[in-house]
Amino acid sequence: MIEEVNELQEIRAPKRYLRNVMNTFEFYNDIEFKRRFRFHKKTVLDLILPKIERTLAKPNQRGLPVPPVLQLLICLRFYATGSFQIVIGDLCSLSQSTVARVVNRVSRILALHICHHIRMPLTQQEKATNRLRFEELGRGGNPNNPVIPSVDGAIDCTHVRLCHTKFGDHAESFRNRKNYFSLNVQAVAGPEGQFLDIVSSWAGSEHDSRIFQNSRLYVRYVQGEFTGCLLGDAGYSCQRILLTPLLNPVTPADHRYNRAHKRTRCVVERMFGVWKKRFPCLSVGLRNKLENAPNIIVACAVLHNLSLEINDNLPEDDPDIMILPYEPVPVAPPVQQPGGLAFRRELINRVFRRHDDEM
Repeated sequence: MIEEVNELQEIRAPKRYLRNVMNTFEFYNDIEFKRRFRFHKKTVLDLILPKIERTLAKPNQRGLPVPPVLQLLICLRFYATGSFQIVIGDLCSLSQSTVARVVNRVSRILALHICHHIRMPLTQQEKATNRLRFEELGRGGNPNNPVIPSVDGAIDCTHVRLCHTKFGDHAESFRNRKNYFSLNVQAVAGPEGQFLDIVSSWAGSEHDSRIFQNSRLYVRYVQGEFTGCLLGDAGYSCQRILLTPLLNPVTPADHRYNRAHKRTRCVVERMFGVWKKRFPCLSVGLRNKLENAPNIIVACAVLHNLSLEINDNLPEDDPDIMILPYEPVPVAPPVQQPGGLAFRRELINRVFRRHDDEM
């Protein structure tokens, strides 16, 4: 018996130490670093790391904690590839479970900065500047083109694929109209392609219009905090606070309204494309637990806005960037509200038909 106990003690696995981990900042140049982590070295060290370092740091080295800078790089690497966590762990000698905890922890901390980087214009100066920029988009470079006035943002929803199927008793509610499991993420885009508002916790089968009418943004519009309007596609019901395009335009004024609406609203489609191009984990699919997926989505939106604030853009010819092809699927039209239809018709007669008289 004593010999068997001695043999078991000899088989005990040794502890893992992070003393020989490669220094990523010294090993890669700035171009190679950005291709792997989607940000420049200076951005990671001077802007992103100070936001989370104090929360991630441990008071001592008990339990061999992972350094905060390494945790951030692991999380950024996951966002930039959407690869299996065990593959990312092999690059820095960490287990898959440790990588999963790191990604969830860093994503939660980054998502808490939503109030600082994702918000609607509040002051009168911010609102006026925001609406002027949308008017420039609506004119499309031609100062004679009529525009939709008082636009606060462009709203739309996009699906973020979920690669696992552990949803409990409500699994089918996450299957969207494209026949895969996802979260239906609502976002409002600003004129520069930034996030002004985001909702990331609805199942993929939910309708875009229902998500909006149950959002905090809708309540803020109804209460009169915002006096402008949003622009949405035909998946929404036309309202005083949300204008949609005409499905069957007849008059020249109708066609001009649709063109102005399209030029102004397409910024949200470009925003989704750039967002998923920078963070392919959103298009390839998330294999994390369902309760952690919304934090990852919001964290990627915060980092997207941060990259626009410091003008840290991605190269358009990056061969490592892969985006799944977009396949449009018809959406059932929502129930229209008579008040919204009447307001849209009055706007067309007041702005776009008046343009006919001037010509």
